[in-house]
Amino acid sequence: MPRRTITRRRGKGTTTYRAKSHRYKAKCEYKTYEAAEKEGMIKGEVIELLHDPARSAPLMIIKHQNQITALPATLGIKKGDITEYGATASIKPGNVLPLISIPEGTTINNIELTPGDGGSIARTAGNSARIVQKSDEKTVIKLPSKKFKTFNNNCRATIGVIAGGGHGEKPLVKAGKNYYKKKAKGKLWPIVSATSKNPVEHPHGGGGGRNRKSRTVSRGAPPGAKVGTIASRRTGRRKKK
Repeated sequence: MPRRTITRRRGKGTTTYRAKSHRYKAKCEYKTYEAAEKEGMIKGEVIELLHDPARSAPLMIIKHQNQITALPATLGIKKGDITEYGATASIKPGNVLPLISIPEGTTINNIELTPGDGGSIARTAGNSARIVQKSDEKTVIKLPSKKFKTFNNNCRATIGVIAGGGHGEKPLVKAGKNYYKKKAKGKLWPIVSATSKNPVEHPHGGGGGRNRKSRTVSRGAPPGAKVGTIASRRTGRRKKK
């Protein structure tokens, strides 16, 4: 009978390997794209800054006249600050403008892929992008990956850098802290070598040594047994000519 490997358990989606989404604070996206925002400006107040286990960056909760939204906090923003949404908003950290209204060379974050989608690019702690070039319809942006991408001028973005940069520089010190860090997001940790396991735990386990067993399985093998070389045409080293 095939072994119930970790691959199979993760694929089924047991509670051990499922992210604790019931602990997530809020959906992180821009407010509804209104006509007043496209033509003028809307103001909002930062009523709270909080940690969300769903993401590395802190959240800023913004209260508008008819809506409350959550966005990745911009570096320098504090509770009680006023943020501006719209085409006529000032170029100031935390304000949200369409790309057509942001000058070249400005540092931005939380960029929309399509106008009104809520933001999806450069959202992790310490990240930012930069506007490189603009035309009548498109804007070229240098992404955090150093690559260049073209966006519609009506896509919105936030001025400034995402807060929380350098959060990964603090050492974890203990394995237990790393365990709870991974568990909060449903990550697999620790990762144990298959050859270190017992035969009942993995097809590569046992054998009185760490050497991996040569094993080729069919393409249609069940998930518990589908490990090793999948439907290989040949194994071993090729002979030198």
